[in-house]
Amino acid sequence: MKFILASASPRRKELLKEIVQDFVVLPANGEEKQTAVSPKKLVKELAEQKANEVFLQGDGDRIVLGADTVVAIGKKILGKPKDEKDAFEMLKKLSCRAHYVYTGVCFRYCVNGIDKSVTGVGVTKVYFNELSDEWIKDYVKSGSPMDKAGAYGIQDGGLVKKIKGSYSNVVGLPIELCKKKYTKILKEIAND
Repeated sequence: MKFILASASPRRKELLKEIVQDFVVLPANGEEKQTAVSPKKLVKELAEQKANEVFLQGDGDRIVLGADTVVAIGKKILGKPKDEKDAFEMLKKLSCRAHYVYTGVCFRYCVNGIDKSVTGVGVTKVYFNELSDEWIKDYVKSGSPMDKAGAYGIQDGGLVKKIKGSYSNVVGLPIELCKKKYTKILKEIAND
């Protein structure tokens, strides 16, 4: 069975190797249509869009995994920063505060000509250290925050005080959730 990751994220690619050894990367690049208001619904919706876009490009038995991650502080959703100023403002807002990271996943698959999908959302609470303006400026200049939701990577040192929940969810793919969903799909396929 062909497995396709509908993401260009090198972090998701590395994490997926914990579940699936043999897969291809075919990033979704269509325009994201956001209709959901809550972070949980938004990441689920965007993960479905990505999985569906890539799924519809192929044929035969296959499994496509789409994922999307956002950071939310209060009711404010933080995606990827538009520029360095935006990254600075996001990090300033997160400094010395707790926030949530949501990652939606969608497995879209076809078995014996029947299309199906399974979705889920990982949620992790992240507590940030206090970050000085100087530290934030240096971090932004490094370029690291520019391709990440909330303008940070948990794997980058000095940012995070502690987390409650899945570390891999904050990186961009909730491994425990994905293993559970994927195992369920494989059992279903074996019973067909």
